[in-house]
Amino acid sequence: MTTLKKIILWVVLGLVLAAGLFVYFRFYFVFGDGVKAGELNQFTYKGYVWKTYEGRLIQAGFKGSVPKTGGTATIQSYIFDFSVANEEIANELMRCSGKTIEVHYKEYLGALPWRGMQKHVVDKVISVTSPENL
Repeated sequence: MTTLKKIILWVVLGLVLAAGLFVYFRFYFVFGDGVKAGELNQFTYKGYVWKTYEGRLIQAGFKGSVPKTGGTATIQSYIFDFSVANEEIANELMRCSGKTIEVHYKEYLGALPWRGMQKHVVDKVISVTSPENL
């Protein structure tokens, strides 16, 4: 094998390794995980080629007053959009619209079309509370 062929082989192997590491860290490496709680506002099953479960959680919160302007505290909603890859969890969430739920999620740096449209993927429902129980 000539020196030029060896150089080309090592460059190609390096590029393939770099591309593999990029894909792994961008789409499969779990960047973070956590728990969110709020009211399940929307949960749908949609998509053109890959049908995925997509949900929206509304988290109510208070926005404090601004000391310099003398503003008052206001209520502000935070929207948490998420995907669900597991059909059993999706079926459980389909029955929870309008209820306060607590979910565990994994955060990825990129979304995959067959895993869902969002970077946050819910992998467990921790608790469900009806509004009349609050």
